[in-house]
Amino acid sequence: MKKLFITAAIAAMFSVNAFADGGKKAKAEGEKNVSYSALNKFAVDYDNASNVVWTVTPNCQKVDFVLEGAKYTAFYDLDGEYLGRTQEVALSALPESSRKEVTAKYADYTVSHVIKYETNTVEPLVYFVDLLKGDKEIVLKATPNQNLAFFQAIK
Repeated sequence: MKKLFITAAIAAMFSVNAFADGGKKAKAEGEKNVSYSALNKFAVDYDNASNVVWTVTPNCQKVDFVLEGAKYTAFYDLDGEYLGRTQEVALSALPESSRKEVTAKYADYTVSHVIKYETNTVEPLVYFVDLLKGDKEIVLKATPNQNLAFFQAIK
């Protein structure tokens, strides 16, 4: 009788462990190389994310995902510390003064894309505007409280 009770208890333990994840989502693509810290922070911050795809590079860990119908990319350093998240947005998302300056000063350029970068640093929100003109490509930086500034020449 004692053996039967112990066997039943062990079987119950294995059953509980098998279902202990509470029906969580299956592992995301690329997740096996991601740090434990980054996985946990992402799970807490973006609990309802779907279409999760992780990429680990020599410099960072990034995760592409969909949240409430919008596509995002979040970045973590190699120790799993959150660096920020990006989202591609329309030019109309820029602060009005920056948008006007882009259309006036860079009228001969084509807006390739606008990236909204949100972080927990001193500058919590920054926009990067990628502009093309022939074989020339430049990136401008805009913040909600400042005017537009040149950031980097790509080509």
